[in-house]
Amino acid sequence: MASKISSALLLLSILMSIQLLVSAGNFYRDAEITWGEGRGKIQEGGRGLALTLDKLSGSGFQSKNEYLFGRFDMQLKLVPRNSAGTVTTFFLSSQGEGHDEIDFEFLGNVSGQPYTVHTNVYTQGKGNKEQQFHLWFDPTSAFHTYTIVWNPHRIVFLVDNSPIRVYNNHETIGIPFPKSQAMKVYCSLWNADEWATQGGRVKTDWTLSPFTAYYRNINIDGCAVLSGTSSCKSTNNAKPWQIHELDGKGRNRLRWVQSKHMVYNYCADSKRFPQGFSAECKSSRF
Repeated sequence: MASKISSALLLLSILMSIQLLVSAGNFYRDAEITWGEGRGKIQEGGRGLALTLDKLSGSGFQSKNEYLFGRFDMQLKLVPRNSAGTVTTFFLSSQGEGHDEIDFEFLGNVSGQPYTVHTNVYTQGKGNKEQQFHLWFDPTSAFHTYTIVWNPHRIVFLVDNSPIRVYNNHETIGIPFPKSQAMKVYCSLWNADEWATQGGRVKTDWTLSPFTAYYRNINIDGCAVLSGTSSCKSTNNAKPWQIHELDGKGRNRLRWVQSKHMVYNYCADSKRFPQGFSAECKSSRF
């Protein structure tokens, strides 16, 4: 009897391990390198991916599937030391002139300065919804998790599961919200020294190239759109991201991040918007 129980437990353990491997994100399965002429490389059996930038070109990859809503997690380790002029990205985007887009962009810096995280939301080809933050840790010494939660009600940007920004659906006051165009995940490393570091005043030092950023543990839990049909057929058993909203602890954390680490908010830039701020700036606390 003991032998049969032991064998059954061993079989159960093997099945659980297989299930975990199948459900875990894998770059071979979930993504494809789309540009860079060999500067992007999948590593660790599909668990990791490295993007490289030199003076000739950067590199990038995208998800194989497109999604209409979901939770998208990516671990990144950014370009270390003097990364001025480089931009590392993790974003969602549809295609075409009137595209939708949800952005994480990490603006390189001069050694000793904090990394700036640039966030933006485009709807029907129009953006101008930027918020920027200084990271409160060294994002080059270890991997950290960056997350986009996107559902019909709101978009939440998280860093290590701490919310840094919430962009709510304000269609009731005439503000378009990205909810009808399926998007793919895109990631890239490229040169943007015309604007990225101190408004383009600090240029890329190419003697330090090649520059490399590392991605790991891609995890997509979303509604894949295949042949025009969403894989999410019912909301009766909604996943957490489908009804995601901040609780009291999350709201307090968001306030802390925005009060201590926000360095730019489009809702406070009167020089850029002398005609007045967008309507959602008045109707949302965040």
